[in-house]
Amino acid sequence: MPLNKEKPCGTEEPMSDSDTSRLSESTTSSSDNESPRESFTSDSSCKNASPSSSPPKPVTLDDMMATTRNLGNLMLAHEIVTNGNFQINHIDPPQNSLEGRVKQIVHKAFWDCLESELNADPPQYTYAIKLFDEIKEILLSFLTPGTNRLRTQICEVLDVDLIKQQAEHNAVDIPKLGGYIITIMAKLCAPIRDEDVKNLKATGNVVQMLRDVFRVLDLMKMDMVNYTIQNIRPQLQHQLVEYERGKFQDILEKTPDALNQTTEWINGSLRDAMQKTSGESSSDASGESMDNLSPTLVLNRGYLKLLQVDYQNAVPETLITEDLRIQDLRHKLQQIKIVASVCLVTQNAIGPYCTSAFTDHIKEISAILLQGINNRAFNLRETLTALSVKLCFEMNKSLKERGLTILSSEAQMNLQGQICSIIEKDHPIYNLIEKRIQEYLSIFLCLPYPYKRVPLLPGGLTTVQKELEFVAFHFANIVNFNKQVYGPFYANIFRKLLFSEAPGKPVETVSS
Repeated sequence: MPLNKEKPCGTEEPMSDSDTSRLSESTTSSSDNESPRESFTSDSSCKNASPSSSPPKPVTLDDMMATTRNLGNLMLAHEIVTNGNFQINHIDPPQNSLEGRVKQIVHKAFWDCLESELNADPPQYTYAIKLFDEIKEILLSFLTPGTNRLRTQICEVLDVDLIKQQAEHNAVDIPKLGGYIITIMAKLCAPIRDEDVKNLKATGNVVQMLRDVFRVLDLMKMDMVNYTIQNIRPQLQHQLVEYERGKFQDILEKTPDALNQTTEWINGSLRDAMQKTSGESSSDASGESMDNLSPTLVLNRGYLKLLQVDYQNAVPETLITEDLRIQDLRHKLQQIKIVASVCLVTQNAIGPYCTSAFTDHIKEISAILLQGINNRAFNLRETLTALSVKLCFEMNKSLKERGLTILSSEAQMNLQGQICSIIEKDHPIYNLIEKRIQEYLSIFLCLPYPYKRVPLLPGGLTTVQKELEFVAFHFANIVNFNKQVYGPFYANIFRKLLFSEAPGKPVETVSS
């Protein structure tokens, strides 16, 4: 939908003190139905949110451990809420690894001791009693409040004191206890574990039975953890902004340099904005001055820089929870740029004989060959070479099927050269596509959430419209939520950069 009647998002507004203060305002609301993706220019605020500058203090080992715990909790909570498919899986170390070999040796020694005890004359039950006690605690942990009858029954049947008395008289019926445990597991397990529990058998091989029971109990514990995560996700969604901000505040209080990379990231974006403003001012007498820079647009420039393939700087601390998602979007965006460029080059080569169906076919081939672009072993130059040969073949095939003249050898060589050189810095079509995508994303980041309209798609990008909108929506969600959580910290950095120090030069770390 056209945005001509909207205020141009690329125009930077005059900046005042209120401009930076807007960054520090929280968008959280006490209402449960308010979206966590609201703009970060709300009237509400968080009392602990704005860090103040203070002299650096020594970091103790306890501070480092506390920071690690806070960061771990912050990343776990963020992942639970933002990743709907998040779950904890039981992972065994590789058998050939040191950890795997040690685990095998220790487990084998334990089960061998158990078997030796049970095969003794008379049998010994020291290890078996410990196992039954542990099984009882695991089964009780699966129970929900209100299941008192089953809780009482489990405690009576797996009563350690009673089993010890039976052991003294050599009257422990382990297969019977195993059968009871398997029956209870069948009642408490998730449907996905029905088959595993069904395969458990209380046979005369007591050691194997107990090993199998513990294996399935480990799986059931993972199921319970994931069930709990699923249940707390809605509650955590309403509190995530305050929770993340509070945890990061704790980190900032214990680690003086916790905003070093973030400060450098914003400072770099500010320098870029100043250089652009200076360039525009030299060619336009009415150009904007440094005082007219908008912190919001400067921050958006910084976000967009994270999507650039050649961005090699360390990720800002405030975006560490989104690092993998941003990397994934960066690779998707690189693929989109190359596919759009290839389609445009091909359309220019075939001219008026190019059909929408053929363009879609070219897009499909290009996307398939570029699927592994996020892999470190992926060789982009070789892929483009193979793609250029394939496209020439497909183009001649299409022209021949329609009774048209195929491309000459010179035209094919020219087409292959243009496709192979797409990744070169001076490639005009790729640079044009990249510039238009940057403008599109820049406008998208200016849109208020929830998005009631999307920006007009620039020319040459129609072929990749769905893919580009996918990246834009997901990246805008990341940006809006990040602004909402860390807006107060960004505002404090902007104040220090713009009002306390010479703009665009290194500053002291922002700390609490």
